[in-house]
Amino acid sequence: MNKKVNIVFMGTPDFAVGSLEALCEEGFHIVAVITAPDRQAGRGRKLNQSAVKKFALANNLKLLQPTNLKDPDFLNELNSLDPDLQVVVAFRMLPKSVWEIPKFGTFNLHASLLPQYRGAAPINWAIINGEQETGVSTFFINEAIDEGAIIYQESVKIGSEDTAGELHDELMKLGSQLVVKTVRGILNNEVQAVKQENKKFSLAPKLNKENCRINWQDSVRNVHNHIRGLSPYPGAWTELINADQKIELKIYKSRILEEQHSLEPGNLIVSKKQIKVSLTDGTLEILELKLAGKRKMDSRSLLNGYVFSNDSKMI
Repeated sequence: MNKKVNIVFMGTPDFAVGSLEALCEEGFHIVAVITAPDRQAGRGRKLNQSAVKKFALANNLKLLQPTNLKDPDFLNELNSLDPDLQVVVAFRMLPKSVWEIPKFGTFNLHASLLPQYRGAAPINWAIINGEQETGVSTFFINEAIDEGAIIYQESVKIGSEDTAGELHDELMKLGSQLVVKTVRGILNNEVQAVKQENKKFSLAPKLNKENCRINWQDSVRNVHNHIRGLSPYPGAWTELINADQKIELKIYKSRILEEQHSLEPGNLIVSKKQIKVSLTDGTLEILELKLAGKRKMDSRSLLNGYVFSNDSKMI
């Protein structure tokens, strides 16, 4: 295997850094890193660099940040790098004019066992839907999103209390190993990619305000899964009715309690040490939350200074 083949890496968030770092540690020749343009963030609207950009700069890697992947100047520069292989991890959809350039093709790492959970948020939806297993897949990119021929896959179990953040970190490590294995397999001509079965697939749509809202009419297990599937980011949210106030809040950690009750869903049961919410088939204890304008805290800390009315409820 010739590690001096020209590899272009494309990615943006933390999840992609693990794979880029693994390729560098293995001595592969990264001729360029392509990541998203800097974006304004925070109250001061400061320009924020992607995690991949920070890694590239720290390791003296050539960096490109195109705003338009079809721009002729960008395509000319990309072609001038003479890439043999392109590796994509958590980037955006590529036009054909980009992914068809390398002689060995362009492959993507996806955080699910394709064809399950195609889309933007596979880690979150696997937990939200109560899956007990997921994994990572590498596949050759084609015209359709996440539908290319599968190269390799590795699976992991999902614990009943795992959060999206914990699963993210596990899959990032597993995925980085699979990326290295895939590069080696391609360069050694050992890959026999398999066409995906489109009859049995599920989607992992982009997270938004609507699908992150908690439905207190759902089962206690489903609400618990929804909370851990969105923790720590972007956070499952709801509204609290307390006295004459309506307050938006996020819940990051919960626990299912084997308790019977006769309350309507969403009603709060508050003591000096606990915040519980009634659901159709049980009770959910809120362990960690954040009220709008406040810091994230555990429920006991909140109870030290916050007063709930007798008829307070979640809606």
